[in-house]
Amino acid sequence: MPSLDRRRFLWGTTAVGTAALLAGCTSNESANSAPNAVAGGSGQNSQPGKQVTIGFSAPAADHGWMAAMTKNAKAQADEFSDVTFKATEGTNDVNQQIAQVETLINDKVDVLVVLPFDGKALTEVGRQAMDAGIPVINLDRVFDTPLAYRLWIGGDNYRMGVNAGEYIAAQLKAKNVSNPVIGEVAGIDSLPLTQERSQGFKDALAKAGFSVGPRVAAAFTSESGEQQTANLLQSAPRLDALWNHDDDQGIGVMAAIDSAGRKEFVMVGGAGSRNMMDLIKADSGVVKATVLYSPSMASSAIALARLLGQAKGIGDMAEHDIPASITTYSAVVTKENVDQYLDVGFDS
Repeated sequence: MPSLDRRRFLWGTTAVGTAALLAGCTSNESANSAPNAVAGGSGQNSQPGKQVTIGFSAPAADHGWMAAMTKNAKAQADEFSDVTFKATEGTNDVNQQIAQVETLINDKVDVLVVLPFDGKALTEVGRQAMDAGIPVINLDRVFDTPLAYRLWIGGDNYRMGVNAGEYIAAQLKAKNVSNPVIGEVAGIDSLPLTQERSQGFKDALAKAGFSVGPRVAAAFTSESGEQQTANLLQSAPRLDALWNHDDDQGIGVMAAIDSAGRKEFVMVGGAGSRNMMDLIKADSGVVKATVLYSPSMASSAIALARLLGQAKGIGDMAEHDIPASITTYSAVVTKENVDQYLDVGFDS
């Protein structure tokens, strides 16, 4: 197991609120899959207390990152003898998810953790829960109003782009590369999260005197990643660096790169899959880093839901109450530090 230092909250201040990264000890029960990321906890708050029933609702586990969100939430709940975990079946049907959350409200769960398929569409049912006296933790995809949640916890998309850009800029400057060609394989362009990631990437490169070169948008799937990367590589006979927003679509990105026989550039991934971490550790190809957008945030959400249900705060903070907003940090995973982050890697 990791040291106790890896099992504590790390707090700082960001533009969107209190920042946190929660990491912890892991289970090695399955040799064929990534471990579950769970928070270890320490101090009096880790001791069993009032029984808390936590309702959980999320979209369908139709790709690696989303599957890991649900898996981590359950694994975290299983760590606590004083938590009863009631999860609905994952769905990408907005109306069905609304109905499922309404059922949890009617069941009078103590706390709700909701990762909405569509934040705007699920806002009203979040307000229903809050009005019924059930605190809601809004996970990742944000509701339209804070009136619909007690706490929001999610990733920092802009910082994800910034950190990818800063890593690439440092690599190129260390190699004295002038006028580099820097490619980008984005996710779905219509989504605010993709726009924020791309803006952060653009801003970080501009600060270093560089700019984004060929850019394509995929759809967070392996198939779209392969197709769009093939198009990018055909349009760019030379590349010095490439950032791929999402490690799930990165499977297809890597397939396109291997098919084209390209290896003259460095590549950075996004989200932090175990697949990419293994490639980083092997250090035998183009993948040199990935920028975290870790599904361990689901584990943190359950740990915090328990504390909310027991009217407890976070031991290392002076405040008596759980914060209203927590943003996880997009650490850059490289061969130098990859062993520290294997516990939050997920299977693509």
